[in-house]
Amino acid sequence: MQNDIPQINYDALTLRIKAWGRALGFQAVGISDTHLETAESDLLQWLADGHHGAMDYMAKHGVKRARPAELIPGTLRVISVRMNYYPEHAKDTDVVLQNATSAFISRYALGRDYHKVLRNRLEKLAQQIRNEVECQCRVFTDSAPVLEVELAQKAQLGWRGKHTLLLSREQGSWFFLGEIFIDLPLPVDVPQENHCGSCNACLDICPTQAITAPYKLDARRCISYLTIELKDSIPVELRPLIGNRIYGCDDCQLVCPWNRFAQKTVEPDFSIRNGLDDVSLIELFAWDEAMFLAKLAGSPIYRIGHAQWLRNIAVGLGNAPTTEPVLTALRTRLQDPSSLVREHVEWALQRHSAA
Repeated sequence: MQNDIPQINYDALTLRIKAWGRALGFQAVGISDTHLETAESDLLQWLADGHHGAMDYMAKHGVKRARPAELIPGTLRVISVRMNYYPEHAKDTDVVLQNATSAFISRYALGRDYHKVLRNRLEKLAQQIRNEVECQCRVFTDSAPVLEVELAQKAQLGWRGKHTLLLSREQGSWFFLGEIFIDLPLPVDVPQENHCGSCNACLDICPTQAITAPYKLDARRCISYLTIELKDSIPVELRPLIGNRIYGCDDCQLVCPWNRFAQKTVEPDFSIRNGLDDVSLIELFAWDEAMFLAKLAGSPIYRIGHAQWLRNIAVGLGNAPTTEPVLTALRTRLQDPSSLVREHVEWALQRHSAA
């Protein structure tokens, strides 16, 4: 005699999962299968072209990045979520970028580290699912080899824009993504159509021309890569193009027409800390390591470390107007313990000398 096994209504469960996700602060929740064959081909070509630069972790897991069921055996579906992050009351970005003595920091990094915020919410959502039905699930927030944009696109959260970020008709691109890998055969959403049309604004605006063609990014030229991922010297020929962007770059998002519809975040964790939306390069360059660690604890900026922080600001000061306060600030770091910092300070001073 067979045991009575309760049948799961996956349609109803899916509706509850989406409702739980919205209640936890996610603006959208979608579900996809695990088939990423086209994305896998594109990934392998991107790696073969060397466009990942020094991000060795992009190649470390091989094709597992495009095969969720191999990364986490038993995975049948991926639940993708997005959460808005653009902080309310942030200083107008154009004003900051046009003032060469100000420091521009990507708007996603003005508050608390999103990894912690999203992981906590995703864990709560995963636990609600476990409480409802027996299953295995694991959460990710940019913390493992996951093709999150491709999965989110399949889950109807948006489409891949020409700048390679996910775009939504309701929220543009000012949001974070997260995932739950799960072993339940939940019904999947229908991928959203692409709505970029003939627009090439993101390609045209990129300061370093890192977007080499629609949907193609050479990370080695991207300012976000140069200021965050790259741990060594920034290529000399790219330094003048960085301007005053000391942590990340939002230019391709700022010019995107779809971001006209974006909503500001309601998450207190993403509120601006330490006035980082509008602060001078000179002020930040004066932070010693203890101040850097204290002020940026819990911030995504914390992970790059003090020396890389100073390296980035030295480039910004090298691109600033030649004034005595700028030169004085740079000279204070000529004997910095870090050879990385000294190199970029010397470049900045030579740049002013040549000017």
